[in-house]
Amino acid sequence: MTDTRTRLAHTARLGRTTLEEIRGLLDAAFDGDFSDEDFEHGLGGMHALVHRDGELVAHGSVVQRRVVHGGRALRTGYVEAVAVRADRRRQGLGTIVMDALEQVIGRAYVLGALSASDEGAALYAARGWRVWDGRIGALAPRGPVRLPQEEGSTWLWTPPGGSWPDPAGQLLFDWRDGDVL
Repeated sequence: MTDTRTRLAHTARLGRTTLEEIRGLLDAAFDGDFSDEDFEHGLGGMHALVHRDGELVAHGSVVQRRVVHGGRALRTGYVEAVAVRADRRRQGLGTIVMDALEQVIGRAYVLGALSASDEGAALYAARGWRVWDGRIGALAPRGPVRLPQEEGSTWLWTPPGGSWPDPAGQLLFDWRDGDVL
């Protein structure tokens, strides 16, 4: 019998050993292409950790970001660092992670957002996430800048009862070091 446990915890509640375990999972899942800045982007919010038989096999986090749209700063739950251990993929673990993260988004944010890889897109599409067809930008230190390279890979999700942003408007994400999205 397989013992699968899901834990939802804020970064402040995770010890050094757990953070190292998460980082190891992410490094392996992304074949070493997960930078220190990528890891930093996934901290400061809520983490969904899935353990199977005592081992961390899946992770994702949601952090708060501000997204300006239509003259409003939308409190947005931005999904980061979603990964499943290679030998445990296609077993529903990504779904378990996203179930937990969407609960957080639905209770605390007006909008969910993420930047999806080609490999992850099917998971998000199946869950009702949709590609943002409008313009994408960032509020950079010297003012707003357009990010055309992010257009077509930024996905949004609205909690039940939420409203989809007007696609005629631009989404301006708050600035951060490294990849903005």
